[in-house]
Amino acid sequence: MANIQSLSLDLETFSSVDLKKCGVYKYAEADDFEILLLAYSADGSEVRVVDIAQGESVPPDILAALTDETVTKWAFNAQFERICLSRYLRDKGIIDATNEIGEEMSFLHPRSWKCTMIWSATLGLPMSLEGVGLILGLDKQKLSEGKSLIKYFCVPCNPTKTNGGRTRNYYYHDKEKWELFKSYNKRDVEVELGIQRKLSLFPVPEFLWNEFYLDQSVNDRGIAIDPLLVAAAIKLDREVKSYLIKELSRLTGIHNPNSVLQMRAWLKEHGLSMESLGKKEVAKALKTAGKELSEVLLLRQKLAKSSVKKYTAMKNAACRDSRERGMFRFYGAVRTGRFAGRLVQLQNLPQNRLPDLKEARDLVKRENLEALVMLYEDIPDTLSQLIRTAFVPRSGRKFIVADFSAIEARVLAWLAGETWRMKVFAEGKDIYCSSASRMFGVPVEKHGVNGHLRQKGKIAELALGYGGAVGALKAMGALDMGLNEEELQPLVNAWRAANPHIVSLWRDVDRAVKRCVYERGTVKIHTLVFTYKSGFLFIELPSKRRLAYVKPRMEENKYGGHSVTYEGVGVTKKWERQESYGPKFVENITQGIARDILLYAMQTVSRYPIVAHVHDEIIIEADRRTTVQTVCEQMGKTPSWAKGLLLRADGYECEFYKKD
Repeated sequence: MANIQSLSLDLETFSSVDLKKCGVYKYAEADDFEILLLAYSADGSEVRVVDIAQGESVPPDILAALTDETVTKWAFNAQFERICLSRYLRDKGIIDATNEIGEEMSFLHPRSWKCTMIWSATLGLPMSLEGVGLILGLDKQKLSEGKSLIKYFCVPCNPTKTNGGRTRNYYYHDKEKWELFKSYNKRDVEVELGIQRKLSLFPVPEFLWNEFYLDQSVNDRGIAIDPLLVAAAIKLDREVKSYLIKELSRLTGIHNPNSVLQMRAWLKEHGLSMESLGKKEVAKALKTAGKELSEVLLLRQKLAKSSVKKYTAMKNAACRDSRERGMFRFYGAVRTGRFAGRLVQLQNLPQNRLPDLKEARDLVKRENLEALVMLYEDIPDTLSQLIRTAFVPRSGRKFIVADFSAIEARVLAWLAGETWRMKVFAEGKDIYCSSASRMFGVPVEKHGVNGHLRQKGKIAELALGYGGAVGALKAMGALDMGLNEEELQPLVNAWRAANPHIVSLWRDVDRAVKRCVYERGTVKIHTLVFTYKSGFLFIELPSKRRLAYVKPRMEENKYGGHSVTYEGVGVTKKWERQESYGPKFVENITQGIARDILLYAMQTVSRYPIVAHVHDEIIIEADRRTTVQTVCEQMGKTPSWAKGLLLRADGYECEFYKKD
């Protein structure tokens, strides 16, 4: 077939590496990795299946199309197909085994690939092929037998007498299943083609694909870990946990001190009834517990530290060159379009407070447990604080870490036109002090006059920006910070009185959404455009990117009023109807704009090797000559679509990843 313009693909593969734990990059570099089946459709033609496992060859024109960057390749979760095919083509000598600097494996360039899963996510649809097919009501649905077939052919099996002691099932072990597997492979491409047809009314804008390509290049590059530190931390954690279990068993007589039920029962026998052994509950109990109980609780708290899980995740996902790849899911947060973390999950690493991180990590690498106990006492906590430091730049380079200052607060103030807040940012003042000063009508300075009010300003800022009230303050820990119950409602009132334009924005957005859904038309407010089209509510952000809500409608709420509801993946991880309201939409909008600013910044500094990003922070594996100031100046540039928005990026350099 000549002049192929578009190729839709689906692979079935085998690897002994656990895909969920290790990610596709490590999965595809396993010695026993192989592609079993390749289903494809060229330019929408009938789907064909190449049975590679049985010796069939990929047609030359299809093979050529895979490396031709003028041919668009489509797949659902295209990263999987692209990385697996990169390995296949490297093994055949069709693409180079290493990249231009000869240190990392090379991959097919993402620029000629497009992902139906990402397309679905931009419309608020599920991120599974089966889920999208069901929601769109396709004529051809994903075959339900898929999971059992994949388990049979794509992963190792346990040796048994029945299967002759084999550790893998090949096509010849069950030819009937194999033919069904080929039908399953073919159907996946048919479903994907159906999705493309259904979504053709809402094409993904080119600027969004460019963001996706940048994301893929960051995932391909990966970030290095210090394998010696990781291995030593896992070993030390095992030794310390073993000691703690023995010590707890000696003190309590409990056979398994890891058991919450056994530990709670023992504590109850000794006069301390606890519903949970969570961090907060244990800290509270320690205030009144006697010496014996305190000793047990403190040891149990150390035992509960889960630091080793992160180190194990690093070890699992590290490729042969000790780099972690595939840690970021583009458009992973469907509501806002923000990234989601994968594998090691950089988004929720523990903070580091140790003043001598370098010395601590050197002792861990040397496995000097005696010195660690003498200097730091709480080894699980020390290992937890060192997790970030396991990420290191390649030899001869340094990390430059830069992030936005108070990005959501800045975006919200700009969006609402809350000028006093914008002035605070313009003058480089502390927003918590300024907020407290505005709320209480007195000057507030950090560590100075009325400094005690800063904490109230901070908790109000963190909890109340998106319509939160007393419950939000409590959830943010207001009572634990020393505020009294009777102070909370006046705090809510004071914050709202100090921020009338933000409160107005909540109401304006609420009215705009309701009117848009009710009238099925278009409503414009501020710099936002609300549109109803073909069963979707779209909110166009200043960047021209759109947030999408599926099948919106007006429904009576529990208060007797009316709210907008829509379909989406809820907190239960199931597809269900959800209710929303003005402040919640404002939160989506604000976080969506903050996300767009991060992507703009990543593109602005993309000439530097970005190896990771966390929330509103970018980590660059920089040349020694690159300065923090240069990176921050470029990162802090305001996009042309956000005139008047004041941004500021701060940064630092380090020899291993840490919080400054």
